[in-house]
Amino acid sequence: MSGERLAQGLKELAEERVDHRFKSLPPDADGRTVGELAAERRNLFRDGFTTPVLALSAESVEHNLALMETYAERHDLAFAPHGKTSMAPQLFARQLEHGAWGITAAVPHQVRVYRSYGIDRIFLANEVVDAVALRWLAAELAADPDFRFLCYVDSLRGIELMDTALREAGATRPVDVVIELGAGDGARTGVRTETECLELADALAGVDTLRLVGVAGYEGEVPDATTERVTAWMRRLVALAERLDAAGRFADLDRIVISAGGSAWFDAVADVFAALPALSAPVLKLLRSGAYVSHDDGQYRKLTPFNRVPEEGALQPAFRLWAQVVSRPTPQQAFLNAGKRDAAYDLHLPEAQVVRSGRDGTLRPADGLTVTGLSDQHAWVATERSGDLEVGDWVALGLSHPCTSFDKWQLIALVEADGTVTDFIRTFF
Repeated sequence: MSGERLAQGLKELAEERVDHRFKSLPPDADGRTVGELAAERRNLFRDGFTTPVLALSAESVEHNLALMETYAERHDLAFAPHGKTSMAPQLFARQLEHGAWGITAAVPHQVRVYRSYGIDRIFLANEVVDAVALRWLAAELAADPDFRFLCYVDSLRGIELMDTALREAGATRPVDVVIELGAGDGARTGVRTETECLELADALAGVDTLRLVGVAGYEGEVPDATTERVTAWMRRLVALAERLDAAGRFADLDRIVISAGGSAWFDAVADVFAALPALSAPVLKLLRSGAYVSHDDGQYRKLTPFNRVPEEGALQPAFRLWAQVVSRPTPQQAFLNAGKRDAAYDLHLPEAQVVRSGRDGTLRPADGLTVTGLSDQHAWVATERSGDLEVGDWVALGLSHPCTSFDKWQLIALVEADGTVTDFIRTFF
């Protein structure tokens, strides 16, 4: 049934009408459905798209999906990629086709989006103490016996709030929870000590609205992270699972969950999980990396574990934001018509990569061009030579941090290397 819901949801996305809500699309496409526009296979540069326009490389997305599928299989990992990166059901479907166990969420709204598209395995990597969200969750679990949901707990008060809300909602199925081990002092959420973890396990044993199924955490929050420090924390997480299992806290489970793995240290996670000793039940070793689907030209280009294990492959950056030179006030300065409303800028400024001539469409490297700042709707570009750019040229910008690139665009062109637009990716932020 969930597969049918996902297929129906994707069909409905293709039937959505194109209009002014979606920036950069050709004005003469108004009234067409997304599917009809995609079927026309227009060229991004010649067939009516307006700048700025965000493009997602069809070839790079497919490469990245296949690479992480192979990586997870090679290391005997289940994979629940973090959906907050893209919030795009079309990409969720592709990830599931490439072997994903389920999809990870960060907040209840994201879970609602996933459920609307039939995602039946959801790991919410956060605490949930909102009574309204928990009432909705109780109803969703009661309505669908195939729906598998897990979330974090990290406090006695959180357990109390969850139990109260679920009881008041008349929950008929317990909510599966994992104890979140914090990544260290000064890190984000999560229990700081193993003693506190055991206290939470004791409390959960006396609550029938919740079921303890494992442990989890986020190694990306380890302070001053290095391979050694991340590995040490991962060993703490595994040791916690062993200790809880020895205490009988996972009795009667058919599967114990141990989950970690963002986009920067999944190699260390894989190494520690590979040495996991046998527990009282089979273990679901769940990796949650999300940024891989598009990768980037900044933060994750620098941090990807594939830099440390190049023999395993390499991700490809899939995003390019095309903007046009609209002003050239001095030989040293140019302005593009893309800014903070269009490009990620929370970690790094965009990187000028390619120039497409406004005269004849020829391409050349963006040598001598540096983005020095962003206004709301302008990119400030420093130029080394007066002939580097002229008004009307298009500039391709590489972006850093996929999570804050996807969220600025409701409909993103999926583009082949020759500029042919093959589809449009709908996001829900």
